[in-house]
Amino acid sequence: MENTGLVVHGQAAPFSTALRSLVNNPQYSDVCFVVGQERQEVFAHRCLLACRCNFFQRLLGPGVPSPVVLSTVPAEAFLAVLEFLYTNRVKLHRYSVLEVLTAAVEYGLEELQELCLEFVVKVLDVGLVCEALQVAVTFGLGPLQERCIAFIEAHSQEALRTRGFLELSATALLPVLRSDKLSVDEAELVQAARTWARVGAVEQIVEAWKCHTLQRRDATRSAPCRRRRGTLPRDHHRFLDLHFK
Repeated sequence: MENTGLVVHGQAAPFSTALRSLVNNPQYSDVCFVVGQERQEVFAHRCLLACRCNFFQRLLGPGVPSPVVLSTVPAEAFLAVLEFLYTNRVKLHRYSVLEVLTAAVEYGLEELQELCLEFVVKVLDVGLVCEALQVAVTFGLGPLQERCIAFIEAHSQEALRTRGFLELSATALLPVLRSDKLSVDEAELVQAARTWARVGAVEQIVEAWKCHTLQRRDATRSAPCRRRRGTLPRDHHRFLDLHFK
């Protein structure tokens, strides 16, 4: 008679706590990372990282010396990634979640990426939305980009005054300017675009503003321009054949 077995499970919490104690613990570690601009040392274990993440499996192949320099990822974000790899859980914070999300995308950690996206949506506010939009555009995160644009449309005046708006790349700025649902008057939007241009993108302002002011329903002359939601009617609009419904 064939012997049958039964898979039984011990308590998950003590196991997770034990593994958590190994994060950045030099005892028994066999690899050291130097991360961030501060060049902080972070200790880890090759076998665990390699079996959990293809990026680290390739990075920590035979003959790779220690320390391994990862200068573009902040130390706090990297430690959050390690916590997830060791314990399959992570504590996220509003002020650092976008850096963790960026690392998750770059390292191919899809589950951590989804956890970060869910958290960003929950904590999205005026101070975070433009930075989140930039990350979404940079990494092609379509649903997050749509959520950020919708938030900016609903809170246009506040969002356009943030430092995050001024730091948007031209690629990230264009979908904002193309929106006809911005709840802000045209004059304020012009001023915001000018300020953005002065801060870091002078060469892009003409193209960006053309996309905004000359948006039409189609390429024919007979199709009128549409006044964007927040724009107040003005006398000179009659020269643009604006549709005021």
